[in-house]
This record gives sequence, structure tokens and C-alpha cells, in this order.
Amino acid sequence: MAIKGSGKVLVDTSAWFDYFRRKEPAYGVVSGLLSENRICCTGIILAELMQGAKSEKELDILKDFVHAFEFLPETVKLWKQAGIGLADRFIATITSHYGVLLYTFDKDFAAVKESLHFDFHGR
Repeated sequence: MAIKGSGKVLVDTSAWFDYFRRKEPAYGVVSGLLSENRICCTGIILAELMQGAKSEKELDILKDFVHAFEFLPETVKLWKQAGIGLADRFIATITSHYGVLLYTFDKDFAAVKESLHFDFHGR
């Protein structure tokens, strides 16, 4: 996989939302990138788009992303570099998915506890 220097473009969630709403300039720019096969994606952008989907039809379109675009490999090193806010959300999600208890002193987890249906212990 040779991404660097390939001319690929990672389209952010906000730009995708404007594209789907046919708002310019995003619609024109993304349309051009699509026709040139220059778009790549990441798991976190796909997750954000799915979270913002308003209908089953939109979710069906997003499911094709995994086949339509080259996804940038996500590594542990990159997640470490990503920082705390996003990492917290990922930790809460994986905790919920596997049904394990999270032990933490970070009060930020309380904000997402109800929406992700996980439990944690801390002070």
C-alpha cells in the first residue's frame, strides 16, 4: 500500500455532510475527487458519518464506503498520538462492546456512560 505521495485525499466528516447536502464548495470538490478516485477514508470518519446518519438509506450508502475507498491503516502508535478526547470515546466503545468494566479516574467517562451503556469505577 503506497498512500504517501499518491494524491489521495482524506475527506473529513464535515465535508462529507456538506457533500451529501449538495452544498458548495464541498459538493463540487468531493465530486471531482470521486471521479478521479482520489478519496481515502479512516474508521473514525466512517464511524462519525454513521453516527450522524438520519435514515436507513443513509446508513446503507455508508456501508459501501468500506468497498469504495481505500482505508488508511490504523495503528496503536497512531491512536496513542491521537490524544485523550477521541481515545476516551474509543475506550468507552470497546468497553461497552466487550461488556467489561472500566477502571478509571477520568470523570469524562461519566458523560458518555448512558449513551454507550457501559460501567466504570473510579473516584
